[in-house]
Amino acid sequence: MTLPSTDRYFPHIAYDSVVFGFSKGKLKILLMEYHDTGWFALPGGFVRKDEDLESAVKRGLFERTGLKDVYLEQFHTFGSKERHNPKVMRTILEANGHVVPEGYWMLDRFFSIAYYALIDFEKVVLTPDSLSDSISWYEVNQLPKLILDHSKIVQKALETLRSNLERKLIGGNLLPERFTMNELQAVYEAILGEKLRRTSFQRKMLSLDILERHEKLFTGKSHKAPYLYSFKS
Repeated sequence: MTLPSTDRYFPHIAYDSVVFGFSKGKLKILLMEYHDTGWFALPGGFVRKDEDLESAVKRGLFERTGLKDVYLEQFHTFGSKERHNPKVMRTILEANGHVVPEGYWMLDRFFSIAYYALIDFEKVVLTPDSLSDSISWYEVNQLPKLILDHSKIVQKALETLRSNLERKLIGGNLLPERFTMNELQAVYEAILGEKLRRTSFQRKMLSLDILERHEKLFTGKSHKAPYLYSFKS
């Protein structure tokens, strides 16, 4: 495989995606492990000259998750001098059998435009890219060491997600279309990293007028069956 060239891609511009999923009470993100390096990183990529920035991000997510309908939000641009380390990219490319010439554009300094995505954990079909051995889910509080400034990108994404959480969850796919109040509380607790009082949480959510109540979820004793809810459009 030949190395990508600036005939097709914009130099100095990259994107990184913090992809959130929720499963079994845990908030998780997707990480790639680069081939033959033991290095972990966020899914990212470069922007083709014939596509929009957001189209490039969606393309990268589709290639790795198989999903097209995802909630995306751009949250920060990372461009500190410290994030430039040409040895990292050279090592990744050479580990995949590439001969990297001096002055190659992917060794230059890049500004990374960061997005976070909220996706349905159950619908994902994970596919590693051409430079990676694997792509897998990792709990946000048990992440391996990440390359460059990717840990800072994850923390900034969490801070952004935690702000105005109600609005962000309405558009996201962390929950099924219909869910119980306990399931909604579990998502909040996983994102905020703290336990919440059940009665206070339920009172707050109902007061926001963002939920529509449906039939009860009958799985056992009828008098204990919880109501199902969905977000109002």
